[in-house]
Amino acid sequence: MNEFGLLLIFWYGILHAFGPDHLTAIADFSIGKDKKKTLLITTLFAMGHGLSLFVFAKILQSIDISENILRYGDMISASVILSMGVYLLYMVFTDKIHLGYHTHTDGSQHTHIYFGKEHQHDNNVATTSAFTMGLLMGAGGVRGMLVTLGVLQGQNVDFTLVLAFTLGVMLIFVGFGVFILYINQNLLNSKQNIRRVFATAGVISLVVGSSFIVG
Repeated sequence: MNEFGLLLIFWYGILHAFGPDHLTAIADFSIGKDKKKTLLITTLFAMGHGLSLFVFAKILQSIDISENILRYGDMISASVILSMGVYLLYMVFTDKIHLGYHTHTDGSQHTHIYFGKEHQHDNNVATTSAFTMGLLMGAGGVRGMLVTLGVLQGQNVDFTLVLAFTLGVMLIFVGFGVFILYINQNLLNSKQNIRRVFATAGVISLVVGSSFIVG
């Protein structure tokens, strides 16, 4: 693929990442996480998204599928976001989001936000869920990718193309993750603020998910 084609698909990845459904999903998984976890979540979401688009694009290049069937990809994305919104609001209104502190041996204090009755350092659940979310939501973006490929005169989907797209997506996702990290470090310092931020994320998830289903 020539440099112009790679640049075009990279730019499409950037534009695609600005979709409200993607940013909402990133926010849902990144709120309350530390720096390392936030950046890992955004990176894995982008990788899962790129992999999913690659697989679906390969399938759709070989099989003629109607527009109605392709719409199910958007429905999957919207349903996942709606579910996250309901879950976050449930955790807020049942008072299951907590703020805790502990002091390290060097004297520094660590703040952690946890769900349920007690804090657990489970580093795999959020990251695995973010990667899975990226895979699921890839179904909703495959049509746009194929349109872009049409501009490139029938270019086949290969690893280089997907890598360029994923890098474009990752650029925005990581940048948005830094914004969420700022919120985590500066706003989530009291139980009241935590409830407000998570409730806001839940409401936005419901609005974004519903708009995709209605639309």
